[in-house]
Amino acid sequence: MRPLKVIVDQASLRHNLAIVKQLAPKSKIMSVVKANGYGHGLINVAQGLSESDGFAVLALNEAIDLREHGFEQDILLLEGAFESYEISIAAKMRFNLVVHNLHQLQMIEKLKLNHPIDIHFKINTGMNRLGFNPNEAKEILKTLQNKTHFKSITLMTHFATADEPKGVDWQLTVFNDIAKHFNFSHSVANSASIVNFKKTHLDWVRPGIMLYGASPIMGQKSSLLNIKPVMQLKSKIIAIQNLSKNDSVGYGETFKAKNDMRIAVVACGYADGYPRHAPTGTPVYVEGEKTLTVGRVSMDMLYIDVTNIPQASISSDVELWGEHIPVDEVAEKAGTVGYELLCAISASKRVPIEIIHG
Repeated sequence: MRPLKVIVDQASLRHNLAIVKQLAPKSKIMSVVKANGYGHGLINVAQGLSESDGFAVLALNEAIDLREHGFEQDILLLEGAFESYEISIAAKMRFNLVVHNLHQLQMIEKLKLNHPIDIHFKINTGMNRLGFNPNEAKEILKTLQNKTHFKSITLMTHFATADEPKGVDWQLTVFNDIAKHFNFSHSVANSASIVNFKKTHLDWVRPGIMLYGASPIMGQKSSLLNIKPVMQLKSKIIAIQNLSKNDSVGYGETFKAKNDMRIAVVACGYADGYPRHAPTGTPVYVEGEKTLTVGRVSMDMLYIDVTNIPQASISSDVELWGEHIPVDEVAEKAGTVGYELLCAISASKRVPIEIIHG
């Protein structure tokens, strides 16, 4: 069996959830577990985050999966319903729906629901992805206040620059100018704003990436936030090659040895979710030592420098990210973000997941 695997530590999930509770003690926590729990496995993650007040997912099947595994918390569909039948299922199974356009509202109003539904009314405060235009939102909300098919209404928005110097005030002002006219619950804080802006800790907070141990703030190490990595991507050395000066390794001769070198071949490549564009010099951990990749990442393999790690041999364990190598460091080298790397593991469907229930 190929030695590549993902290890998911549920104790770290619980630890990171506790950090969110410390940061936002008066808010309910809607833990974001979309994209198969950011690549960690939906149910694995939900079990580790079972003390959450709610879960946010993208697809109806994810919400159903959570219910069928016994999770009774609020479950929010972040893009709402795409078809009318989904609304009927959501009402019956007590899912909350994001509503971000008139088409979705009209679908709900045309149905004769046996169960009133909870909605999260999304306001576009400047990110310009999803949400009602703020110039129209107030009047639309007035028409919804007395509708019997809505059990509750929560106002929400999403911040575009909570992790950047521009901050959140430019969007929060727009949101508050609408929200102050209604006695509805509020949900605005993502991971970055949970960390950076206490004023965003309203009725609900929606932590995502920080629950998985990656930093929500570019350039800030996750260790400074006291959050722990949940995923460890591990493989093994499957071959050793000795290079002479000017020898190359991998496709395209993108790396040539400046001196004699000892190179290890590791069973992991871009088809497994490792970033193809991770350049020479991306950190890895082997036999208690930090070292670097060399050459171009292949579909199924990558290459690391073990010249100064004589104990490294065939079958030596290699950590590609996790406890010793933060996923954010790998992402930064590859010109991307930790979110993408974690989710890419799930998308590959080639890497088995091992759970530590601790």
